[in-house]
Amino acid sequence: MKATLRTVRLTLAEPLRISRSVTTARDAVWLTIEHDGLHGHGEAVTSVYYGLDTDTLRQRLYVSGRDLGRFPDPESALREGAAQDGRPDDRPPAVTAAVEAALLDLCGKRSGTPVFRLLGDESARTAPSAPTARTIGIVPAAHAAAQARTLAAAGFALLKVKAGAPDPEDDLDRVRAVRSAAPGARLLLDPNGAWTAEQTRHLLPRYDELGVEAVEQPIAPGDPEALARLAERSPLPLIADEDAVGLEDVRRLAGRVHGVNVKLAKCGGPRAALRMAELIAGSGTELMLGCLTASTLGLAPAVHLTDRARWADLDGHLLLADDPWTGIGGADGVVRASELPGLGVRERAADETRGTGGRP
Repeated sequence: MKATLRTVRLTLAEPLRISRSVTTARDAVWLTIEHDGLHGHGEAVTSVYYGLDTDTLRQRLYVSGRDLGRFPDPESALREGAAQDGRPDDRPPAVTAAVEAALLDLCGKRSGTPVFRLLGDESARTAPSAPTARTIGIVPAAHAAAQARTLAAAGFALLKVKAGAPDPEDDLDRVRAVRSAAPGARLLLDPNGAWTAEQTRHLLPRYDELGVEAVEQPIAPGDPEALARLAERSPLPLIADEDAVGLEDVRRLAGRVHGVNVKLAKCGGPRAALRMAELIAGSGTELMLGCLTASTLGLAPAVHLTDRARWADLDGHLLLADDPWTGIGGADGVVRASELPGLGVRERAADETRGTGGRP
């Protein structure tokens, strides 16, 4: 097997402001694995929060790609990965996830099987699909209302509003505006850990009155016990995100919060996400599938898991000014896995994408 890399710049259609940062663009590193004339693809994106810069991703993906040369075929590489599940791995989870995605894509193409069946649902007749949340950042209330109105008209039934402005009343105004502009939409709220526990206890009943369905990670990560105590008394569901990174985090929170937001880039790939889903099954904690801002290529593996989740927040590709891949939809509010072999995505015209190839 031969691996190559390409780095591209993903620019957002408009800046995304959350409580801790503003994102206008990020780099994506694409891993392509070739074997017997077929190609499998995976993507990892930079993240300041997770300490992933472009050089780190390229270096770690290069080493991982070179290591694949010792396997006779991609199926063997996937099997060894499965045998090592749960053992320490010094690779960043985003790198592990990109390698696994590329291998799954390649194995699916070799066997004529879509990834959702490779991941265990061999009897599935149709590909998974799910309504996806669409994120509205920390923007003035009037702008949030205009976005909500446009999104609802396009078919979005689930909207996620970012919170954590310096003045909590600004967040409440934004949610009221969104609720008025899209009265039929389900609403999620995400402060990205910006509130104190006291603020959370005070604010949750007010958001409950506004019809918010659930709140993600209201307090700063690092004290899962405090989050669990808040969930015990919360009038609406609380979902752990930054406090739910790895399997042990999810094990600690199972049955103690109402949901966990599983992102493949933070947990290590589709099979790690499936282990988390199995762990929380029957505990009262439900699965949310989330993402970083990424292309369709980066989102596709999670879309193949959407039939396991209560909430899908897989809109990262919809925030881009120009998505260089296609194949999962989402513009009408629904993401759909493909029944084509592998991930079922394809790169748009080569002249629409500029990048650099080869070694880091």
